[in-house]
Amino acid sequence: MASPLKRLVTDTGPMGSSIRIPVGSIATALYVAFICLPILALLVRALSQEVALASLLNDNVLQALWLSLFTSTISMVVVVVVGTPFALSLARSSSAVMRVVDQIVELPIILPPVVAGVAMLLAFGRQGILGPPLAHLGISLPFTTMAVIFAQIFVAAPFYIRSAKLGFMAVPREYEAISQTLGLSPWRTFLKLTLPMATPSLLTGLALAWARALSEFGATIMFAGNLMGETQTMPLAIMTAMETSLESAIALSVILLALALLVLGALGLISRYRWREST
Repeated sequence: MASPLKRLVTDTGPMGSSIRIPVGSIATALYVAFICLPILALLVRALSQEVALASLLNDNVLQALWLSLFTSTISMVVVVVVGTPFALSLARSSSAVMRVVDQIVELPIILPPVVAGVAMLLAFGRQGILGPPLAHLGISLPFTTMAVIFAQIFVAAPFYIRSAKLGFMAVPREYEAISQTLGLSPWRTFLKLTLPMATPSLLTGLALAWARALSEFGATIMFAGNLMGETQTMPLAIMTAMETSLESAIALSVILLALALLVLGALGLISRYRWREST
């Protein structure tokens, strides 16, 4: 007697032919529908709210949009400058210490953003561990634009570092050794060989990190607050709009969705272009 799983996958028709149910295709369709249906509902509802879409060009919305773009850009510059050599060190080291550090890198990914915001407040706040030394220097981080950047770096950096590490690990060490035997210094080997070969992974990580920074909410509201024109990014503006106007929140959500898709699409095209050049 056929097992239930076998009967699910294969059935025999009246002519004795075998009809196979594409289980993988069904799972794919279900997942795509699960992801696309809420996005489609958002877009359909937004298109029906022409008045709300037309009213978005006000100072509050433009300030939130500019702040999101400004802070996320600075965050990504810091992530790339610091995260690239850090990822290279993780990829090239097999010490026990670096293995522990490698696990720590993933902590912000699984840590609830609200918890991350509370932790940053306890570390950099006025009563935090570094609060008094910073106050002595005249520096106050909480509830400032700099706090927004700190929150974005904290939650987004692991996505870039993880992808960059995998990209550097995919570069054969033999190629680097041959390059240095031909007279190239380690630095020039990195610039001429390692970095170009790992670029697709770096760009993928950058796209994921940038999209994550643009959508950051929990750590920002806990550590930076929701001050209009200073710390109110697009996700916080959406929350504020939900309290008074669902239509405005929908329109703001569409703008943020478009920004995320634009970042992913642009960096994806660059990544594919670089990959085709390398082949």
